[in-house]
Amino acid sequence: MTQPEPSPSSRGLFIALEGGDGAGKSTQGRLLCAWLEELGHAVVVTREPGGTAFGRTVRELVLHGDHVSPRAEALLFAADRAHHVETLIRPALQRGEVVITDRYLDSSIAYQGAGRDLGVDEVRELNVWATGGLVPKLTVLLDLPAEVGRIRRGGVHDRLESESDDFHRAVREHFLTLARADPDRYLVVDGQLRAEQIHELVRARVALLPLLSLLPRVAR
Repeated sequence: MTQPEPSPSSRGLFIALEGGDGAGKSTQGRLLCAWLEELGHAVVVTREPGGTAFGRTVRELVLHGDHVSPRAEALLFAADRAHHVETLIRPALQRGEVVITDRYLDSSIAYQGAGRDLGVDEVRELNVWATGGLVPKLTVLLDLPAEVGRIRRGGVHDRLESESDDFHRAVREHFLTLARADPDRYLVVDGQLRAEQIHELVRARVALLPLLSLLPRVAR
């Protein structure tokens, strides 16, 4: 299985947080941002879909609207990702900033490719094309059983969250498959650990990235 290569063209550091619904990605994004800002880095925290005005429209349509066919769903996520990269992520990286995104192309591969059974290779190729081959330097996978994620979400579920536990198990398994295929790019963390424990593991891995020491610092 061919993996896209990280882009060498940017000056910044690109980190993605992935995992099932309810895994705690938003919390870890905030904690990681706060730590990096303490170190003097400029940080952009974003999400997919929803990191841009276009993305917020896509989010409402795909996650909270009426029925969307699986292929249309995959195409809408890819369209949002293309716009997100072009207008927000690449410009921030070119400025030498750290970009932390809550979900990126691995989510489409896992949810639409595996969960929707549209074909992981087809969905990967679509999203690699949409992003111009831009891949995070580090992808943090917060691994969580489907049943635990459902309990954490309580009674509030969007269209994807409302899918069966079998769907979410297929998504989880493919996230783990992606991580096993590219261990240098992934950090897999038990999503059932306390948030601070997870943050310590993430922080330790990010601190080892050679690129981090080369990034410009914000004047204080």
